[in-house]
Amino acid sequence: MSASILVVEDEPAIQELISYNLELAGHQVRRADSAEGAMAMVRAALPDMVVLDWMLPGMSGIDFVRWLRADRRTQAVPLIMLTARAEEQDKLSGLESGADDYLTKPFSPRELVARVKAVLRRRAPQATDDAIEVAGLLLDPASHRVLGNGTPITLGPTEFRMLHFLMTHAERVHTRAQLLDQVWGDHVFVEERTVDVHIRRLRKALQHTGHDHLIKTVRSAGYRFSENA
Repeated sequence: MSASILVVEDEPAIQELISYNLELAGHQVRRADSAEGAMAMVRAALPDMVVLDWMLPGMSGIDFVRWLRADRRTQAVPLIMLTARAEEQDKLSGLESGADDYLTKPFSPRELVARVKAVLRRRAPQATDDAIEVAGLLLDPASHRVLGNGTPITLGPTEFRMLHFLMTHAERVHTRAQLLDQVWGDHVFVEERTVDVHIRRLRKALQHTGHDHLIKTVRSAGYRFSENA
């Protein structure tokens, strides 16, 4: 499953190198050459990840990271910082500001793609192609298939995305607003009751293999995916 990645880099050749290799790896890439431009893009639509240069014209990369981490809407966005600074203290400053990983220039495009995959797997598993199985329910994003005890289950695209998110964040309670942001996107405005409609459709599809019980309703809170009662 491709991730939406915002590349913030002011050097055109490096921006093109990063973007080309991320697109080659199957990701959807948006580009900005300044932190101010990136802020406008993030306000319009939240990316799955940000790849950010430290040294930018105007607002620095470090200040942009702090801006992201200060806002509840953006504080969980995974972020990799790129920089020519190789000193240990600089790396610590980048990580302490809120970056999830730190890559020193010059870097191998293959290493960048590998780091992106590792951070996504850790911070945003719903944006990866890793198959996941819980209690005999198997979801494979790469083939867009869901199997219940080996039996194919047909899901619509929204139900598939919802199940993928819930399975990759098992045992956590998610409010309707959180599910709207994660499944529909935070720039799409639909009513919260829409979540209930799709949860009902998802449960109905899972009934055929006896997996509908995995999706729990948590009264006055939202929904949780869990093997436990």
